[in-house]
Amino acid sequence: MSGGEQQMLALARALMSAPRILLIDEPSVGLAPLLVRRTIDKIKELKDSFNLTVLMAEQNFTQAVRIADRGYVIVHGKIAFTGDSAEALNNTI
Repeated sequence: MSGGEQQMLALARALMSAPRILLIDEPSVGLAPLLVRRTIDKIKELKDSFNLTVLMAEQNFTQAVRIADRGYVIVHGKIAFTGDSAEALNNTI
């Protein structure tokens, strides 16, 4: 399976138990840019469709902020910025 297929399978497995909270660690690691976008889009779709709380650790700020309702930017192990909305997070760049 490709990296994108593996990520989608991992998401499907996680959703089989109908969770209320989904913890995702670095969903974009090792994926081609097109697959990163598709994976993040799918996470957003699942979040909206199933009213999930998503806790995601992601280094790709540009992609992560697309689905964030709240976020923390961590620099050298310390919180450098907290955003209460996707708009506030977008303004950090």
